[in-house]
Amino acid sequence: MYTIEDLYDLDHTLAKDYLLQFTYPWEALAGIKEFILTLGPTLGEDYEEVQPQVWVHKSATVFPSAYLGAPCIIGPNTEVRHCAFVRGSALVGANCVVGNSVELKNVILFDNVQTPHYNYVGDSILGHFSHMGAGSITSNVKADKKLVVVHNGTEHIETGVKKFGAMLGDHVEVGCNAVLNPGTVIGRWSNVYPTSCVRGVVPEHSIFKNSGDIVHKHEE
Repeated sequence: MYTIEDLYDLDHTLAKDYLLQFTYPWEALAGIKEFILTLGPTLGEDYEEVQPQVWVHKSATVFPSAYLGAPCIIGPNTEVRHCAFVRGSALVGANCVVGNSVELKNVILFDNVQTPHYNYVGDSILGHFSHMGAGSITSNVKADKKLVVVHNGTEHIETGVKKFGAMLGDHVEVGCNAVLNPGTVIGRWSNVYPTSCVRGVVPEHSIFKNSGDIVHKHEE
């Protein structure tokens, strides 16, 4: 329930071929920067290199107060709103929203992702149509600075990485002011309650209410 195949429809990102090299999504984090640097010059005439190593699709809207750090790619019809801070190593897909005071760092945002208000998203991959409510963040470094472990019940998966925020599957909804702790993996079509503190694996088609209270969605 936490492999790339389990979490994502790869037809909704320019990173499809890159991600196909890996089994687990966190394995892709270390190479995002180099991947963007390789992909950018190949994007064609629909993209403009607005500054060195920053490629923006001609249909995208970038507000004047937004900061785009290299390297990054901003996809078609995406909005990067006032005071957004793209620190770099960010691949943002089509029809996305990077909202006011949102910070992105070392991320892949699939198409139709919304991070609209006061979000921090670092060392993370957000699937197609995932949405982060206002003030929700990914916490990407453990307090003890040790390597991140993904916890799934009695199973503990060593990732070998120090910086790892969250992996959101397609159509995940994260409520306002939720904190996704290092190593969080949320399966497709799942919801996280507002103000939750999430860690470990949340199965697909689930509702995370609080620690120890995860219920399966009823089929309609």
